[in-house]
Amino acid sequence: MARHMRSGDVELRRPLLLTGDHLEPNELDSDEGEIIFDRSSSNNGHEAGGSAPRRISYEEAMEETGFGLFHWLLLVICGWANASDAVEILCVSFLLPTARCDLLLSSSDMGLLTASIFLGMMVGGYVWGYLADQRGRRRVLVVSLTVNGVFGVLSSLSPWFWLLLLLRFISGIGVGGSIPVVFSYFSEFMPRRRRGTMISALATFWMAGNILAAGLAWLVIPRTWAHFSLGTLDFQSWRLFVALCSLPGLTSALLFRLLMPESPKFLMEADREKEAIHVFRLMFELNMRGKGKSFPEFGLCTNSKQKRDMEDKLWASRREQLASILKKGLAPIKQMFHDSLKTRSFALLIIFYCISFGYYGLWMWFPELFSRIEEGGSPCGNVSVPYSLHNNSCYPVKTAVYKEGFAIAVSNLPGNIFTILMMDRVGGKSLLSGSLVVSSLSVFLIYMVQTKTQSLILSCVFSCVSVITWNALDVVGTELYPTQLRSTALGFFTGMGRVAAIMGNIVFGKLVDTNCAVPVLLVSALLLTGGLVALLLPQTRQTELT
Repeated sequence: MARHMRSGDVELRRPLLLTGDHLEPNELDSDEGEIIFDRSSSNNGHEAGGSAPRRISYEEAMEETGFGLFHWLLLVICGWANASDAVEILCVSFLLPTARCDLLLSSSDMGLLTASIFLGMMVGGYVWGYLADQRGRRRVLVVSLTVNGVFGVLSSLSPWFWLLLLLRFISGIGVGGSIPVVFSYFSEFMPRRRRGTMISALATFWMAGNILAAGLAWLVIPRTWAHFSLGTLDFQSWRLFVALCSLPGLTSALLFRLLMPESPKFLMEADREKEAIHVFRLMFELNMRGKGKSFPEFGLCTNSKQKRDMEDKLWASRREQLASILKKGLAPIKQMFHDSLKTRSFALLIIFYCISFGYYGLWMWFPELFSRIEEGGSPCGNVSVPYSLHNNSCYPVKTAVYKEGFAIAVSNLPGNIFTILMMDRVGGKSLLSGSLVVSSLSVFLIYMVQTKTQSLILSCVFSCVSVITWNALDVVGTELYPTQLRSTALGFFTGMGRVAAIMGNIVFGKLVDTNCAVPVLLVSALLLTGGLVALLLPQTRQTELT
């Protein structure tokens, strides 16, 4: 976890690759050769007459640093963080078919369990987003990913349902911070011409996390060797699965802590020019390796919008401090729904609600629905009475359920490839609207079909198309707001999306046994609504970050 630092301290850690001051040749190798860190070159930018270096904007500084190895390393590390969030969220859906037997859960209880992490994400989304805009992206990522991983592990040891709900809620608070912040952080290292494609590539790691969670469920949950006694706790295989799913979050926190610098865009907005230039130098040295170029001397056009009145607050009363903090915390929301940002903010609010209710409401129940499909027919066609709390069909575990879940996860791949190839050509707005409409149609057909094979095919179609929606939303969301609002806005909208996800899972839990058609058709209608509202958004293809 990041240690406390004063506002004037340099926040960049220097123990390893990207944060080191004195790295020797051959510290990092690739198939193109060595990376030589020659920091003496940075002292040759001044003219003999000692004239001040030119001052350039953020986008110009990005062009100076080039595009190369640094950005690919950034993609891998941020992508792993994104994958860890997917694993932590989706693992709950895979444990439902067996955990409901061990913990004697009704369908309503399962709805609460799947909703608990989203409730935590709703709380964490705005808070972490606000802190990221005020204190820095990197620090928030380290803390939130650590919270995610630690409480995820602890939840695997919970002997009681209420404690499992609480621990999954706290884990969700961590996930709620890392999802919006990692996209803000990543986008602020990207040159304008490559931003759409690279953010789309980052979003594909959600698919990797989805496949990882499905693969672990397939490998671990059906295995009898993973069942043993831990004191009074009957440690079933699904508990080991939950513990393993927490490891990606912990390793992501470690990678950010040791390897990654703060966002240069954030540093410029915080009037920390020297630190921003230091980050640009690190980027340049990795990207220009072997090209014989020296880092150009320049100054930055910074905007100090933070670090104000901090000393005055020390003298204010505690009540005044609380009121000031609350007012300052709500100020970004007022800006988001004011003047020129108002239309896009309301549109995004509706879109986030529709896709979150639809995607998470249906996706988190896929393994349970396929467990019921194993009895034959459609997911809604053969349930005449509510499932018993003591349903003996949970054991032995039906391996086919996890095979089908894995197939649905892999079906993300075509959608991700399509997004990467088409994002900068078509634009996020068109992909967002079109994919929502097609997702709506696929869900409607899932309700209509009558066989297991047809349900599986349409579920794969939904998986493929819905991932295009999320990828487009990631790109559009980062480009619609200025730097001082970007993480806060994404945190706010994802938080509102969590409200929808909670409602979706509770509705499924309440109605899946008695009126299964209602939640399925509601998902279809909401996805169609989101697709139409997306047409109100401005086109942001290759726009300049403000």
